[in-house]
Amino acid sequence: MLRRETPVHKFNLNPIDTVIYTRDVDYVGDGQKNHRLDVLVPKRDPDAVAEPLPVYVYFHGGGWTSGDKDPLTKYCASQAAEGMIVVNANYRMATRFQMGHMMQDGNAVLDWVARNIAAYGGDPTRIVLGGDSAGGHIAALLTASTYEPELAEHYDIHPPIAARDLRGLVQHCSIADFSVLFDRGFVLSLNFVRMLLPERGRGLHLRTAARFMSPIEWLDRGFPPVFVTTSERDYFYRANLNFIEALRARAIKVDTLIYGRRNVNTKHTWQQDDSHPESQEVYRRLGAFVRAVAPRAVAIA
Repeated sequence: MLRRETPVHKFNLNPIDTVIYTRDVDYVGDGQKNHRLDVLVPKRDPDAVAEPLPVYVYFHGGGWTSGDKDPLTKYCASQAAEGMIVVNANYRMATRFQMGHMMQDGNAVLDWVARNIAAYGGDPTRIVLGGDSAGGHIAALLTASTYEPELAEHYDIHPPIAARDLRGLVQHCSIADFSVLFDRGFVLSLNFVRMLLPERGRGLHLRTAARFMSPIEWLDRGFPPVFVTTSERDYFYRANLNFIEALRARAIKVDTLIYGRRNVNTKHTWQQDDSHPESQEVYRRLGAFVRAVAPRAVAIA
């Protein structure tokens, strides 16, 4: 009987061999695929003293309804090769589940990281969150909930990472400003807002409910530095510009990589595909961002 091999996703061709892969760790303990994460660790000289590395926790996109961590393996490996531990996580999705479930899963990922990442060589006091599209939105909302008790209470979560240990946030084509969904002709209808709410928002004022899903509404002055990548070809371009403007208005450090319409390789979530030079520039800038916001601790003699 012939064994059928699982096809390799096109984004994962020519895998990176300078990284150690630990796949499908059950971070909740219930055996569900959407509660699995991968840990990617750069190979290091076994004879050298291994200092703890910064940790980059990543959530995939997919419009809150689809997607999986597996196609993001090479993207995450590219970051691990830059000198960090990368955690690539799944989470429950709509329409069966709502925003509250996604936030609880994201919080559970961070809890797992806080308790376990040191065993992989990661430093739990130097964490950067990131994601693309819907995953970026989840990462931004988790970051905001670390600083805003009202938001954490709304989602019934207790952030396991201290604000001082959350060093940065990465946004790839994210939608950190939900107000754009109320604009006439926006690519997503208000049904996406309803979909993310309990009982599809029945009995709730939609704009008020959307405030708890819009990271831009929860920017504390202590919010960590942010790296935003977007383009004029991105569906959420305007939301990204609004987020950048709001960060700057609050004197929150923000680094940006924004491509114009002439860059044909920069459609929504282009960052996943390493074959484009624009993606390679994202990876280079992201590595520099993590090193800058989560630097190695300097030993005091």
